[in-house]
Amino acid sequence: MNSKIFRVAYFERPMHQSFVDKLQSTDGIELIKLQFSDGAQYNWKILASCHGYYARAARDELPREWHVTKELLARMPSLLLVASYGAGYDTIDVSACSAADVAVVNQAGGNAEGVAEHTLGMMLTLLKRIPEGNVDLRTGQIQRREQYMGRELMGRTIGLIGLGHVGTRLSSILRTAFDCKILAYDPYLDVETCMSRGAQKVELATLLRKADIVSLHCPLTEETREIMNKANFLQMQAGSIFISTARGSIHHEEDLLEAIESGHIAGAGLDVWDVEPPSSTHPLLKHARVISSPHIAGVTHESRQRVANMAADSFISLALGKLPERLLNPEISEQLMRRAGKVMEHI
Repeated sequence: MNSKIFRVAYFERPMHQSFVDKLQSTDGIELIKLQFSDGAQYNWKILASCHGYYARAARDELPREWHVTKELLARMPSLLLVASYGAGYDTIDVSACSAADVAVVNQAGGNAEGVAEHTLGMMLTLLKRIPEGNVDLRTGQIQRREQYMGRELMGRTIGLIGLGHVGTRLSSILRTAFDCKILAYDPYLDVETCMSRGAQKVELATLLRKADIVSLHCPLTEETREIMNKANFLQMQAGSIFISTARGSIHHEEDLLEAIESGHIAGAGLDVWDVEPPSSTHPLLKHARVISSPHIAGVTHESRQRVANMAADSFISLALGKLPERLLNPEISEQLMRRAGKVMEHI
């Protein structure tokens, strides 16, 4: 296939310049930058002849028309591979891609260090009650220092919902530096795999009941959507902490606010939101026991360069006639390679 031109399109800006540099320096690949302002008619015309689509992973950063849906796939008959910008793939209907024999890859693991460090920072900040002290200092309502009595992370029990790349890295940091006990709820991993990643496999109810801190590290799917709801927040220990650096809509925002305001949950660290960015009037943003960030846990120079290179490598692999790594739909591998050969023959 490397004697043919493999066309890859993306909208407006790549995850990192290294994506552009790598593909532009590869023979047999044409990289096409599209602009939303050029209009749908022009963009559809270009996309119709593309073999690769580099799709933003944050659902509110990509207009719905350009999400990878059954409708988009029908208008891109030559499409062979969709790569998400990062580990998430909220903008990509994987089932629809599989039905069309289109491969989907994400960049799982590329931002694990950045997200794990961000999560750790939120844990320490909330345990030390820095947000509350900061608010009172700024508003002139500072109280006796003992009113902000904090807790230490050392030796605590941490519950991780999802034990993939981020969860595994966070588990390592917490065990090594803070001697924490790690509980993991991940129905796709067996006991031995969890143990090899430094965690004890438990059911969700056990994790919620025993953990001092509950942290989300799973993708947003129909299975995980609003898995953290009123009932499950109430199952958490009184005075425990909740953190999500995964995806918005895995936790129910109104139910979380209620649990914090009731005092059942001591505080929350949120990097992800139902709508991103959230409204500046969002009640969770205003709460003194909530620390917030705008989906930036994985936004580091190092993480961005890694995930951009990983995505570029996927397109290069398929352009060279090789199966890409990190397929989210590996069951179509044989059909994909047969179809890729036919599509490229007709260029």
